[in-house]
Amino acid sequence: MQQKKTVDMTQGSITKTLLLFAVPIFLSNLFQQLYNTVDSVIVGKFLGNNALAAVSTSGNIIFMFVSFFNGTAMGAGVAIAKFFGAKDEESVGRAIHTDFALGLVFGILLTALGVTLTPFVLSWVNTDAEVMPSAVAYFRVYFSGVIFSVLYNICVGILHALGDSKHPLYYLIASSLVNVALDLLFVGVFGDTMGVGGAAFATLLSQALSFVLCVVRLMRLDAPYRLQIKKIRIHKDMLKLILRYGIPGGIQNSVIGFANTLVLASINSFGKEASAGYGSYVKIEGFAFLPITCFAMGISTFISQNLGAGLYDRAKKCARIGITCSLVLSEVIGVLFFVFAPQLIGIFVKEGDVGYEEILRYGVTQARTESLFFFLLAFAHCVAGVCRGAGKPVVPMLIMLSIWCVLRIAYITVILQFIPEVSMVYWAYPITWGISSVIYLVYYLKSDWVHGFDRKHPREKIPVSRN
Repeated sequence: MQQKKTVDMTQGSITKTLLLFAVPIFLSNLFQQLYNTVDSVIVGKFLGNNALAAVSTSGNIIFMFVSFFNGTAMGAGVAIAKFFGAKDEESVGRAIHTDFALGLVFGILLTALGVTLTPFVLSWVNTDAEVMPSAVAYFRVYFSGVIFSVLYNICVGILHALGDSKHPLYYLIASSLVNVALDLLFVGVFGDTMGVGGAAFATLLSQALSFVLCVVRLMRLDAPYRLQIKKIRIHKDMLKLILRYGIPGGIQNSVIGFANTLVLASINSFGKEASAGYGSYVKIEGFAFLPITCFAMGISTFISQNLGAGLYDRAKKCARIGITCSLVLSEVIGVLFFVFAPQLIGIFVKEGDVGYEEILRYGVTQARTESLFFFLLAFAHCVAGVCRGAGKPVVPMLIMLSIWCVLRIAYITVILQFIPEVSMVYWAYPITWGISSVIYLVYYLKSDWVHGFDRKHPREKIPVSRN
């Protein structure tokens, strides 16, 4: 049996510990974004711009379906990290097995919802008639195996909560290489028969591989809390704790996914070229999320472990360091995107195909509208990570619901009545990022998280039950 290579974040240099945890997450997300990007590049180059438009509709819709379940599962990560920081191994084990059981339930439910509702959702977001058959095929293949994606994210969340960000990186590299190879086979070689469904099938198989590798890792941990099939069950007290931490995060993710899907519907109304341009931009925007995601997750885990151990000053210092790093890196990426937008969008589009110039124009316009404001996006996500790690998930939920959903959609609905141009839709993002960042800044500076958290919120103890 392997040694447990988990990381105790309650000791050692804050900066070094945070970076050693965050860098593998950064690289994991980089490989994931690379193989998601390769999906679109291969589909666009081999199957044409209509197929690219079909796949381009996938990101927001898949996120809308999956986001609630993954967001809720994040509550388990907070609980596990706190128990791990407090050296309560029995509670860690019960939380892990409850989380895995919850993932099985979520995966089955999501498969049924995705396969059944796909045509209705695609119609709702104004998917072009020429694109619809390919889009339906892509989504139904993807959702037939979505349980692997859900359980993979559950397992990665558990490993991250235990301070292990290296093994998920190794597994993602392996699955990324498999995904690219299968894309080239299913789309490049058998594209005439498999169509865009081949890209979805390649993703399904690679996610299954990632899931299997993560499960094997969890089962081989040399610790009392290692995953054991016979212990997978829902413990009621742990379920309540996971849902208390996780449901606000699930709602937060869902409203973002819902709002972005409504944005997609507005963009789709401008035609399939606008859809393809938007999808191409979203792929390159994903690279800007890399430093944002890795530091937000690192902050959340670091704070959870240290609050579990009662090390409040250490948790606060981590928040400041992580936010600063994320702001700087995301803005550097934003400047590069602004400068090289035509070349980056051009990677996805099949030159000479119908609509090439229009797709390029739409994608470049969106990139140059949003990219210089990535620092606002970084700040909002990192402070949300602080809130989750501190056991305050309701705060980011309310901010995202009111600003990133209600205000964003209200803005688009009103502005298009007066200025019916797609560029006005693009501005919805930096405007709402900015407003939410101001609210987060006020909360961060004035709340008890910064001033007297340790006095007002003593360490939480969860009673152990055997149900």
